[in-house]
Amino acid sequence: MIETVTGTVVVGAGQAGLAMSRCLTDRGLPHVVLERAGIADSWHSRRWDSFRLLSPNWQTRLPGWHYAGADPGGFMTGTEVARYLQDYAWSFDAPVRTGVDVRRLYRVAGGWRLTTSAGRFLARSVVVATGDLARPRIPAVAADLPARIHQLHTADYRNPDQLPPGAVLVVGAGPSGQQIALELARAGRTVHLAVGRHKALPRRYRGHDAYCWMERLGMLDRTVDTLPGPPGRTPNAVLAGGTRDLDVPRLAGEGVVVHGRLLGCADGRFRFGDDDLAAVVADAAANATRFRRAVDEFVTRTGMDVPVESAPPAASAQAGTAPALDGIAAVVWATGFGRDHGWIEAPVSGMDGEIVHSRGVTAAAGLYVLGLRWQYRRSSSFLDGVGADAQYLAEVIAERAAERPTALAA
Repeated sequence: MIETVTGTVVVGAGQAGLAMSRCLTDRGLPHVVLERAGIADSWHSRRWDSFRLLSPNWQTRLPGWHYAGADPGGFMTGTEVARYLQDYAWSFDAPVRTGVDVRRLYRVAGGWRLTTSAGRFLARSVVVATGDLARPRIPAVAADLPARIHQLHTADYRNPDQLPPGAVLVVGAGPSGQQIALELARAGRTVHLAVGRHKALPRRYRGHDAYCWMERLGMLDRTVDTLPGPPGRTPNAVLAGGTRDLDVPRLAGEGVVVHGRLLGCADGRFRFGDDDLAAVVADAAANATRFRRAVDEFVTRTGMDVPVESAPPAASAQAGTAPALDGIAAVVWATGFGRDHGWIEAPVSGMDGEIVHSRGVTAAAGLYVLGLRWQYRRSSSFLDGVGADAQYLAEVIAERAAERPTALAA
């Protein structure tokens, strides 16, 4: 079997892997990037047709690369992000090998061996940059639904025409679930939305985009060590491209029938936790209220000349009648993703199965992770935040490379 020997192997060629490659390249450190599909593949293969970034284009920044298009205040589509990242890789001739599936990673003397579909790789360091979108997460209740109901995850959803005629249940009220529910409703579908825990955030406030305020207030640079406890899988804030906000009450106003979180099905009907709906919607709205208050305090403190904006009316939503199973033609699972680290044969996972690390450095010498939510900062998994973590890990790898080398096992 062919074996390639290199200093560092980076697994994954999305924004995290490419940022890592650029930082290693800048330091003259030999490496290779292994990608199962194509460069930035998930940005166009796992996004629906109308998908757009939640952050504005001007905030799309990576080491040595930034958005330079004609619409800095706009929001790129998934295909445009993929093209942006492909151009990034070509700009510094990133050593990416596509179509390589990594199947095993394990320790050897002085480093790590990777067994792949393209042979074996031997490296002193490995950076796992596969991110958070490895495996669609679908609840167990999916197995209880009748076979005639068409089911798909947001990773496979593309547009309303893809679904069979009839009513649709969207499960999950995060950014993906709300945007898809609105798209389906505007396409003339009867849409039911199962609402779980989420966060609301105004798209714009006092003349500026929410992400502009978050950057000014230092919210995106908040570090994990300042949190009162483990970050867990906190929900993403819901925004929509453009100037209008997106939240559950607005969806209800657009004709979407809202419910509490999906509990299961019984007696021929779906069951929802409708008793919790009001509290969940109120909690989401409270996040937006806290955000506006923080902006107001910042404006007062700094004397910024921005327009005054009144607070919106209190948010509320009333649960609709639970649909019968035979009244739903399709279910879209907007229930997020899980990570797949089963191929990593090293004692680096905690009780919850997540890799334990400090700023991306694991307890296994030479093994690093990159691109995870709250890896170090709130923005660690963002296009605009992963670069800082990549720079940090590149310095760690460079320092280790400068030490007296240990021979790698043959």
